[in-house]
Amino acid sequence: MNDINRRPIQSLGYNFIPEQYLPSGKDEYYLRNRQNPPNNRFRQLSAHEIEVLVRNRNTTDNWNNILVTEAFNPELVKNSKFFGLVRIGKLEPWFLEFHDLQVPVGIYNSTIVSCDFGDNVVIDNVNYLSHYIIGNEVIITNVHEIDTTCHAKFGNGILKEGEPEAVRIWLEICNENGGRSILPFDGIVSGDAWLWSRSRHQKALQQRFREITEKQFDNLWGYYGTIGDRVVIKNCSIIKDVKIGADSYLKGANKLKNLTINSSPEYPTQVGEGCELVNGIIGKGCKIFYGVKAVRFILGANSQLKYGARLINSYLGENSTISCCEVLNSLIFPAHEQHHNNSFLIAATIEGISNIAAGATLGSNHNSRSPDGEIIAGRGFWPALTASIKHNSRFAPFTLLAKGDYPYELNIPFPFALVNNNVANDRLEVMPGYWFMYNMYALARNSWKLADRDKRPEKLQHLEYNYLAPDTVNSMIGSIRLLELHTGYALAISQENKADLTEQQLILKGRELLSSEVPLAKNFNVTVPGMEHSERVGLILKPQQAWRIFNDMINCYVAENILESLITNKTSDPGHLNTIISKPAKLSSWLNVGGQLIKAEEVEKLRQQITDYEIISWDQVHNFYAEQSKNYTADKLEHALAVWQQMSESKLLTKALLAELLTGYLEVSRSIVKSIRQSRLKDYTNPYRQQVYENFEEMEAVLGKIDETSFIIKEENDFKGKEELLQKMINELIQ
Repeated sequence: MNDINRRPIQSLGYNFIPEQYLPSGKDEYYLRNRQNPPNNRFRQLSAHEIEVLVRNRNTTDNWNNILVTEAFNPELVKNSKFFGLVRIGKLEPWFLEFHDLQVPVGIYNSTIVSCDFGDNVVIDNVNYLSHYIIGNEVIITNVHEIDTTCHAKFGNGILKEGEPEAVRIWLEICNENGGRSILPFDGIVSGDAWLWSRSRHQKALQQRFREITEKQFDNLWGYYGTIGDRVVIKNCSIIKDVKIGADSYLKGANKLKNLTINSSPEYPTQVGEGCELVNGIIGKGCKIFYGVKAVRFILGANSQLKYGARLINSYLGENSTISCCEVLNSLIFPAHEQHHNNSFLIAATIEGISNIAAGATLGSNHNSRSPDGEIIAGRGFWPALTASIKHNSRFAPFTLLAKGDYPYELNIPFPFALVNNNVANDRLEVMPGYWFMYNMYALARNSWKLADRDKRPEKLQHLEYNYLAPDTVNSMIGSIRLLELHTGYALAISQENKADLTEQQLILKGRELLSSEVPLAKNFNVTVPGMEHSERVGLILKPQQAWRIFNDMINCYVAENILESLITNKTSDPGHLNTIISKPAKLSSWLNVGGQLIKAEEVEKLRQQITDYEIISWDQVHNFYAEQSKNYTADKLEHALAVWQQMSESKLLTKALLAELLTGYLEVSRSIVKSIRQSRLKDYTNPYRQQVYENFEEMEAVLGKIDETSFIIKEENDFKGKEELLQKMINELIQ
């Protein structure tokens, strides 16, 4: 039976705060007045104004509780009902125009319960508008219900005084069993969600995350909902307990409940037709439209949900787009793309710069007795069409999965790799360095494109879009060692002397073979165990090419950071660099903290400071991100020099060594630029690509001329400038 209570009509609009939660000496409007101070700008209605309002078929329980400003025009209020204390700003004989919508200023055909209105608002055909503070020049038309409850939390995972823990909203990210749950809060960024979701064994740290989140809010009852200046809301059904930022545009939404919608004049947020959003935090500049369903979610700034997307118990990072698919229980770092109606992602941590193709099914719990599986994928994760993988799986940065059904859990340690389940030969095949070998155009263009499209309003975290960065370089260093070890092992097996060799001897043996100018024999197979949960051994494709290209790209990373330092210091002398490498090389570990790369030791210090009450707010955590962003260039240089020391086994960067490094960098940069053009050229020379066009001229008309491709032109022009600078430095060093 529905619990419907009968109360006197005179009480409608009053006693918003339950008596037991109203502080002593306070009235029910004390928080409302704190949110929107009246500042003596309101007055009671004159007898003439009341007469006009009555003539215009307006009613109220008490005309003394309708307060207005001097610029109030009663002729602009018609056929409306008012209950409780209502304060109305200027109403002037204007009309407001937004796109093709033109509506007269005023309050018409609506029921208003205890609200504040700014200047020159349009409220028309709103069936029920209750306990809201509404800004200036707001348009609300054709809406069934907009109201705020006395215990509204606006999407934040907090409790009001006296509420049971059972009503608290948690986000069960990364894992379906709730073991990595976090509390949503307005202002959360990807790094916060990642920090909280990890280190679950550190109970004191986990408790501190909860404490600093709850400290950001009070537990008072009676906050009003707010609608910022110039908000437009039209043709919506239910809006309940929603905080709406300035310049938002809400049209045709079915249900919006328990949300914070951040928005600003520079970064307006839009929610469109058919959307149902419940229990969420939405960042500035977001676009959500066409039948989206999102429940218990956080949407980072400048992101999109569209075309029937379902986002549940998940965090979607900044600059991302999800459409036509389903994402559950996941933590997704910035710059994520997922399209098409039949892709599915569940219980995953995707570390950004990712793209999920149609038909991809990422995460099956059929291999477990409980829904507790997880997937962790490094930056640049691209599963192909209809790729299917199981929990638990882990992938190095920039892993590309070939189309197929992967029957076993995977652990791919090689970055920039193409992974293929070869059904015909019943084996897993991995080609490390595939991106460098065959698609430099896409790799380089993606880095440029993502940086160019980063439109976050507040860049609290420095997001790394470059494919050469500390995380990928460390991964390549580890991969070189794996390639050397298992190549040496394969050679020892072929020579039947494995038992006589130590691991270090196998590495040296493999390095000698991989660095040889003699190509490996076609029947010489390098296999790596442990890349999938099966008895099959993974086959490494083109290990020699991968080994060489990893070394080349690591040297590029080192040279790029050194070159940046030389340019900053306006010198070609490496003397200032030797002060950094005067100590033995320490190759630091790095963590991807919500898209921002930070040294692992610094993250551990942060965790300890939080545990020890040295950091007591999320603002201080965000200050840590900002400080690490400032230090990032210097930290990368230190890391690059440590990499150089380790790879070159040198202790001093002499002019001769620097000249050699820059010369090698120049040659590799030249080959990269050439490879970018050649990668794109494949689209023009492939006969199967050509067959849909009448002739080459039509193909150019459709695709554009390769010599007019803006990104290729940019890269080639940039290289010309780099080439001139490098050659000048090299000449100075060898004089």
